[in-house]
Amino acid sequence: MRFKLIFILVIFQMGVFSCKEKSLFPTAISIIPEPQFMVPGNGFFELDENTSLQYDEGFEASAEFLKGFVEDGSGIDLKDGSGNKQISFEYDSTLEEEAYKLEVSETQISIRASDSRGATYAVQSLRQLMPVELENGSYLKSIIPVASVSIADKPRFTYRGMHLDVGRHMFSVDFIKAYIDALAMLKFNRFHWHLTEDQGWRIEIKKYPKLNKIASYRKETLIGHYSDQPHQFDSTPYGGFYTQDEIREIVNYASDRQITIIPEIEMPGHSQAVIAAYPELGCTGETVDVATKWGVFEHIYCTKEETFIFLEDVLDEVIDLFPSRYIHIGGDEAPKKNWKECQDCQARIAGEGLEDEHELQSYFISRMEAYLNSKGRQIIGWDEILEGGLAPNATVMSWRGQRGGIEAARMGHQVIMTPTSHCYFDYYQAENENEPLAIGGFLPLKKVYEFEPIPSDLEKDRHRFVIGAQGNVWTEYMPTEDQVEYMVFPRILALSEVLWSEQKKDYPEFVKKTKFFHKRLEALGINYADHLHQLEGKIIQTDDRALFEIKAELEGARIRYTLNGEEPSRASTIYTQPLEIDNDITIRAAVFDDSNEQIGSVFKQSISRHKGFLKRPTLNVQPHPSYNDGGVEALTNGISGSKDRYGDSEWLGFWGDDLKIFLDLGELKSIKKLSTRFFNGKGQWIYPPKMIIVKTDQENKTLQIEDSEDKIIGIEIDLDSETRYVEISIPNFGMIPSGRQGAGNKAWTFIDEIIIQ
Repeated sequence: MRFKLIFILVIFQMGVFSCKEKSLFPTAISIIPEPQFMVPGNGFFELDENTSLQYDEGFEASAEFLKGFVEDGSGIDLKDGSGNKQISFEYDSTLEEEAYKLEVSETQISIRASDSRGATYAVQSLRQLMPVELENGSYLKSIIPVASVSIADKPRFTYRGMHLDVGRHMFSVDFIKAYIDALAMLKFNRFHWHLTEDQGWRIEIKKYPKLNKIASYRKETLIGHYSDQPHQFDSTPYGGFYTQDEIREIVNYASDRQITIIPEIEMPGHSQAVIAAYPELGCTGETVDVATKWGVFEHIYCTKEETFIFLEDVLDEVIDLFPSRYIHIGGDEAPKKNWKECQDCQARIAGEGLEDEHELQSYFISRMEAYLNSKGRQIIGWDEILEGGLAPNATVMSWRGQRGGIEAARMGHQVIMTPTSHCYFDYYQAENENEPLAIGGFLPLKKVYEFEPIPSDLEKDRHRFVIGAQGNVWTEYMPTEDQVEYMVFPRILALSEVLWSEQKKDYPEFVKKTKFFHKRLEALGINYADHLHQLEGKIIQTDDRALFEIKAELEGARIRYTLNGEEPSRASTIYTQPLEIDNDITIRAAVFDDSNEQIGSVFKQSISRHKGFLKRPTLNVQPHPSYNDGGVEALTNGISGSKDRYGDSEWLGFWGDDLKIFLDLGELKSIKKLSTRFFNGKGQWIYPPKMIIVKTDQENKTLQIEDSEDKIIGIEIDLDSETRYVEISIPNFGMIPSGRQGAGNKAWTFIDEIIIQ
């Protein structure tokens, strides 16, 4: 029988330990990511100065890591050799790669694995069975109790990745090491290091010193959000790079923790910083600055021979620094304007018999792939490398949803899923107004946890090509190390479990484990975001009644609420059942602790019971699956979306589609006005439509929508109809124009509540 035991209370026998020793004993078995098989035993292993450490050949690094962790955390020195109380590392050829077995009894701790990776993952699980005080050296007891348990474990996916962009903002070597430590603790095995960008080149290349003298520094940096108009700058130079010695040090550090670093050298786009240093590598030859704001820039590598020689030289030095089988070459967001106007690029198209600039990009990527293949390496590229034909041996990192990954898997290419909807940790994670500035979007902890890397519409015989997934951390709006941690933790916990654990997901139990894990993060000094006391609500429709249900992340939370416009207090009504919606209402609610003190932020929800309230719309196309959390019902549930988090459940996203929405009001109704809102995030490829057309039984009205830089575009159409049916036509904006982020791609349309009055 297979047991799932996530959060098991352990009862201690009185008198087993002295009162002095008991105070810091663990009270629970809780491991993230959840092991595949875990059964508790009886009692504890008492780790102390008499405990010995024995290991088979090949497990030296794992054993040394455990020894160092125990000694640094408690001062207890594990002795090498055999003894009555022993921790042993044993080679077991019957286990798969990366798998391990961990047995903790009252007399010994046994770790079995077939490779050093499995042994290391066993140590990381064992670490979480120990008191959190070992993480910062504050454990002062002479005995470390380790709860008895039997674990048999292995990962679900072979690629378990986390990314960090150091091009937009750079972070210290010590922080990169700490980041790697956190990945290792959670059993990630790939660190995707985004080293080059329009805003800065961060890797020392000895053959091309201008990369570090010029391309690594920008004269100033954008203040505020890209969408804020007009743009403001800080007038402060910014830059730096990692020396080759520092990179070797970091690569070795990661290797000791079973993490492979995949470097990314962007091409052909996101290369303005390089062209600032070497203008001859661009199409125009003009001198440009290293970019000082975020976005997509038209200055990309030219396809003349000089460029390929430069890139091959750069990659030779990169290969020497990084032993990874994979080199990431970007391939995303490469505007073709300069290529279309460039004699060299047009000559390349003609000479190679290419059809257009998209095939020229495929030629570019294929040529760089062939060079790397000749050096025994393989490429990973963002899903744009599919355009114009995929390079023969490329691995695709699918970020614009999962469609690119599905296409690549059907072609027999390996795929890493990293869609914006579930894997972009630069998105907002809570609806609190005091959240730090972020690029936009909305990715709460629960949505990360619910991510399924293998798409439901991918044929079963193609599943094997999805080798894993990755969380991405783009740092345009993360200037400090503390802010990186805040955006990553605890969402990284959820992703670790998505990638490692096979069993059915149980979010309430995961939340309990996350709360427990917060203590470890605190001991490590990690600046995590704590939103476990936040509330969420949803509409429930039963017959002719509409109810509003409030739920807390943590089960059993005491919720108090108001309906009179006042903030909830200890005197407010305790929420016990869903609330009736018989008129327009505004609900404010918060969680209160056992002392009746508010914990967490106030949840606020306004609901408009308009004439289209809860009338289910019919659409000619379905919302994009990445932005359809609320379903089509979100268009008429009386709830408006966030002002800056376009990915929340109230905003529906459509990519490149002309949209028609049909509403049946159920009976003839007198309507005077229709209003809705469109999100305007041009930096995220989101454009409001140029017009909207509304038809009723009696009217047909068209409203032209003026271009604006406002983040929210609200529209109202005056009507005078007795009608049962309403049809709304919303043509897509079309292709994103040259000079804008995402130029040449289809625009997104994001629409909010449709209010009929």
